[in-house]
Amino acid sequence: MHQTRLKSNVTTALRAPSIRALLEQGAFQLSLFDQRDLAEVTSAEFPGERLVVCRNPLLAAERSRKRQELLAATERDLGKVARAVSRQRRPLRGADQIGLAAGAVLDRHKVAKHFTLSITDDAFGFHRNTEAIEAESRLDGFYVIRTNLGESTLAATDVVRAYKGLCQAERAFRSIKTVDLEIRPIHHRLPDRVRAHVLLCMLAYYLEWHIRQALAPILFDDHQRAAAAAARPSIVAPSQRSAAAQRKAASKRTEDGLPVHSFHSLLAEMATFTRNTMALASTPNDVFLLYPEPTAIQVRSFELLGVPARL
Repeated sequence: MHQTRLKSNVTTALRAPSIRALLEQGAFQLSLFDQRDLAEVTSAEFPGERLVVCRNPLLAAERSRKRQELLAATERDLGKVARAVSRQRRPLRGADQIGLAAGAVLDRHKVAKHFTLSITDDAFGFHRNTEAIEAESRLDGFYVIRTNLGESTLAATDVVRAYKGLCQAERAFRSIKTVDLEIRPIHHRLPDRVRAHVLLCMLAYYLEWHIRQALAPILFDDHQRAAAAAARPSIVAPSQRSAAAQRKAASKRTEDGLPVHSFHSLLAEMATFTRNTMALASTPNDVFLLYPEPTAIQVRSFELLGVPARL
């Protein structure tokens, strides 16, 4: 469950059993979402809290497709168990052994609740539990966000936006822990030093975030997110990259014809631009600075960062 704190208040997403319970209690009807994708409801199970029910049709279609694939794969593998039981030569025997073979199939595909099995010492049968499948499919694409923030503080659409924004926090923690800064392992033992280490990593990520924002036009990052958000038909709808970002990704070129970089490849490119302190053997005390000729991408990077190439 994702969680974020806003002014000491909590916004979380409900798990599937809780959503199913709300539907069974009549907190909302599926017909509400025939012409809309968001509705705010209340429930006695969550006193003093607001519940924002959302339905994403694209997510619903994807979950249905994935379920059908898992059901078909499970049937295929259970069919192998059934053939092993019914074969003439060295058939699989014993309810315990048959159960182990069938259980391995169900554990692999994670849809045990959607099948009914019949196992004896010398027979094995299975069929889909259509009632369970239909019950689960009714909630395809639904998710519910709960919050104790009042509507005057956060409108329903902003509740959804705040919850979806958690992916940025998760990406930041992932970047700090493993991808970019690698906060672990911490080779400190004293509490003050551990806190200082973590603080420096947080400051480094803060700096990296701002650098990424500035360099977005020459990175594969979407540099026109505001335009993409404005074109989004609903906050519940999946986010889309802007048209400019899609062109950049397809052509691998920026709008001014430069090659598009990842953040790491651009850093490697920038690392070749060095400031060298030089001195002649004849006048060792007379030092001067020598810079290489910057490439086009280096020039553009310094422009976007707003700093001079030569200091």
